[in-house]
Amino acid sequence: MMAIRSGADRLRRSTLAALFASFGILTAAGAQPTREATRGELLYSTHCIACHSTQVHWREKKLTADWKTLQSQVGRWQAVLGLGWSMEDIAEVARYLNDLYYHYPTQD
Repeated sequence: MMAIRSGADRLRRSTLAALFASFGILTAAGAQPTREATRGELLYSTHCIACHSTQVHWREKKLTADWKTLQSQVGRWQAVLGLGWSMEDIAEVARYLNDLYYHYPTQD
């Protein structure tokens, strides 16, 4: 009788362990993968977002018309703020904004 009970206990424990493992796998499968912020996104969120809501990028009289003018405006405003960004930083922020709002064809 003891052998039957210990066998039943093992089966029950194995079944519970399998259920918990399956639940953990299903929970992990439903989780959204995290993505790392790009350098452009980090620079923009650190230095620009305080003054720029999404409306500034959607307004009718926007100051950009293409990829080149978008880069120019990013360069202009970082200079106004005295941020001292490199050309690479300017391009990264412009790329981030372009991916998020403008969708201009890029030349780089």
